[in-house]
Amino acid sequence: MFDKIYEILKKVKEVNDFEYTLTPSTDLINEVGLDSLQMISFILEVEDAFHVEIDYEEFEMAHMKSIETFMTFLNRLEPQIG
Repeated sequence: MFDKIYEILKKVKEVNDFEYTLTPSTDLINEVGLDSLQMISFILEVEDAFHVEIDYEEFEMAHMKSIETFMTFLNRLEPQIG
């Protein structure tokens, strides 16, 4: 899951590689530097890649505190069928 999120972040940030190493504790907003448009693109890419639908009423910015926190949030979602 981490590797897939890493690839999505590279795509959204339009970089070939990050200047620093991403770890599960990397802050998606402050360290990766996702702006609001990139955050929307990131969420949409994640939904497609993991076949999930994120309910924005349940989604909180705290889920973006780290990659690990975001992965924990994703693991609670059920994949869409079809």
